[in-house]
Amino acid sequence: MSQLLNHHKSTRKLTTLVENKTTYNAAYAELNVYETHAFAEQVSLEFDFPIIASMLTGKKVMHLNGLDPFGFFPGESVVMPANQKMVIDFPIASETSPTQCLALGIDASKIEEVAEKFNHQVAIENENNHWELDNSASHLINNTDVNLLIERLTYTFTNNNKSKDVLLDLMIQELIVRLLQTKAKSLILSNTNQLFNDTRMGMVIKFIKENLTNKDITVDLLAKKAHMSASHFHKKFKNTLGISPIDYINSEKIKFSKKLIKEGRDFRLSEIAFKSGFNNTSYFNRQFKKHELITPTKFMQSISST
Repeated sequence: MSQLLNHHKSTRKLTTLVENKTTYNAAYAELNVYETHAFAEQVSLEFDFPIIASMLTGKKVMHLNGLDPFGFFPGESVVMPANQKMVIDFPIASETSPTQCLALGIDASKIEEVAEKFNHQVAIENENNHWELDNSASHLINNTDVNLLIERLTYTFTNNNKSKDVLLDLMIQELIVRLLQTKAKSLILSNTNQLFNDTRMGMVIKFIKENLTNKDITVDLLAKKAHMSASHFHKKFKNTLGISPIDYINSEKIKFSKKLIKEGRDFRLSEIAFKSGFNNTSYFNRQFKKHELITPTKFMQSISST
């Protein structure tokens, strides 16, 4: 991303110290790069198309309708519907350390087109066939797939390439799907109002949560619960949530193991692995590091030192 910023800096014009904007255009989309070089508060922005904003450097404090004010940092994104106001504070922006942010605008008709295809792919009879990017803002943290896509999109927007429009179209479609999967995953997994308990995918998630430490949960068993073939179930689960059934089960088991570690009981690592539903410690270690980017031993040490 630093190469992108250097390229952008060499071509952009700086006309204001607060939210200086440079725009790059493509079919169905435009990329705005905002830079703020001075402390500012209550700066208002509004777009007449849906956007995904991503922080590059510095810090913002975001005031969005429906969400409590929150710090906005590099690696995080915000999805905003059209015609919804963002009010922004810049507590640490300066001439030497500007706050920089991307705002990728996508044509609403393109989002509808991709959402229709997505719903067709994930639909199970009349279930799970109504996902859309709705009228509320959302704050995405540590979404690796979205972050990598935005970096690729930004590089392609800001560099001349004969295949630029084709590449951008494909990446924008993928980004929309990732955002739809993020929303579907969040709603199905939280399911605070039991909206999805009567759907097959909802029932499978409920079964996994209630039997998390069961070492005999398999894709075949979950497929039977969903009254689907194993291959069809695997495809629908991954298309809807953006993660395979086994990866989801393991991620939930790792969350449970972290809870056990944080409780501070005098469990050995092998006991934690067993109580979390893993058959052996080595597999538990591999999965823990895969999901948390740290070994369980180091995680235990970090908890005990706080």
